[in-house]
Amino acid sequence: MAEHKRFRRDRFTEPQMPAFEWKRGECLALARQGCTMCFGLGQAVQSRAGQNEVCKCVLRAIFRACFARFRQCASKGKYLSRVSMESNPGRQRKSGWGYRNEEYMADFILVARRTLSEASWRIFKYHFLLGADWKLCCRKLQIERGNFFHEVYRIEEALGRAFRETQPYGLFPVDEYFGGVSRPCQAMRQRSYRPSAPAQQPESASEACSVAPPLQRLSAA
Repeated sequence: MAEHKRFRRDRFTEPQMPAFEWKRGECLALARQGCTMCFGLGQAVQSRAGQNEVCKCVLRAIFRACFARFRQCASKGKYLSRVSMESNPGRQRKSGWGYRNEEYMADFILVARRTLSEASWRIFKYHFLLGADWKLCCRKLQIERGNFFHEVYRIEEALGRAFRETQPYGLFPVDEYFGGVSRPCQAMRQRSYRPSAPAQQPESASEACSVAPPLQRLSAA
């Protein structure tokens, strides 16, 4: 029985998602012009190997864009919520109904809860979810002002990376989350097309010159 379970576990394994790759154009568009680390390029040398990594200003910009949409969804009344039809990619192209605003708020909180530690989650809950200012948070959590803002910056960077690198569908870009994005099917990518057969060449030079040019026809007539 144990060998049978091990065989089933080895046979039916979950597919591994490819590593996320940051695009240079996206980092350049989200970078802050006055950043002293990337100088507005979106990528800076931050690793020990000397490789370029995404700058922290880009991660904070992603978090603030997602948080602004979260606040917009939360500020709407329940009577303004509506059901929208969503098309699922695949061979059958089945459509379903869902509450996009409520789903986005739920994904926002769940990703933050899985990413942050217990201490960071308390600051995130008081400051971002409940709207407490830095004075109330410092008095409630008994931390200094400088440590509070440093922790807020680390929270924004960690969640900005998590919102973008979540696969297969991340919370950023926000327009793709709400509007949907068409992704090619894996079977269509691996499909091989047979090239058309080449045109047959004439066997001899006489067959190639069998048609007389127009001037030769007029002179013969």
